[in-house]
Order: sequence, then C-alpha cells, then structure tokens
Amino acid sequence: MTVEVKKRMHQEEFRDNVLSVYGCQCALCKIRHLPLLDAAHIVPDKHELGLPKITNGLSLCKIHHAAYDANLMGISPDYKIHVKLDLLEEIDGPMLQHGIKELHQAPIQLPKKKYITQQK
Repeated sequence: MTVEVKKRMHQEEFRDNVLSVYGCQCALCKIRHLPLLDAAHIVPDKHELGLPKITNGLSLCKIHHAAYDANLMGISPDYKIHVKLDLLEEIDGPMLQHGIKELHQAPIQLPKKKYITQQK
C-alpha cells in the first residue's frame, strides 16, 4: 500500500510568522501552549487568494481552528467572535459552554500592527 501526501512547503514559515504576531496565543481564548496552536488561513489555502501571508492568518488553538473551519464560529469585520446560533442553543458539557459559547460577541486578540503593515 502506498500513500501520497502533499506537503505545503510554506506552512512552517506561515505558522511561525502568524503565531509570532499574535504573541504565541490563540486570538480567541488566549491559550499560550505552542503545541495546541495553529496558524489558520482566513481565506483557505486552496483558494487563489489564500496566500500564506500574515494578513491571511489567525493564531487559533486546535479546538477553535476546527470550529472556525467548520463554520461553527466566525469573526466579523469589527473583530468580534460569532458562534453559530444552533451551537449557542445546544446544551452540552463544559467545553462547549466555556470554550466556545461564552466567546460569542467577545473581541478577538488582534495581532501586533507593526508586522501586519510590513507584509501587505
């Protein structure tokens, strides 16, 4: 059995740059444990505008990255977190309540501006 894997060569640099400008923390919950952090693309990597630039990245923990990619959470132009309505109405354990639902309407942690302007 043979498995073919595509590796995006820019991912490590993209991750390092994005995590750095966000102070190595999740933009939503502010967790600072590097093994739990991802650099999420705002415009998906597959899209022609999904460039591996800081301006197209968010520092997210793995749970928030998965929720963001699944469109269970989003970020509005005024940098507020929005949780999908049916998820807000769902009753589940403490992770859903405290880790996702309580973030609804909260502002995100913004990146350091001096680095953003350098990459535009």
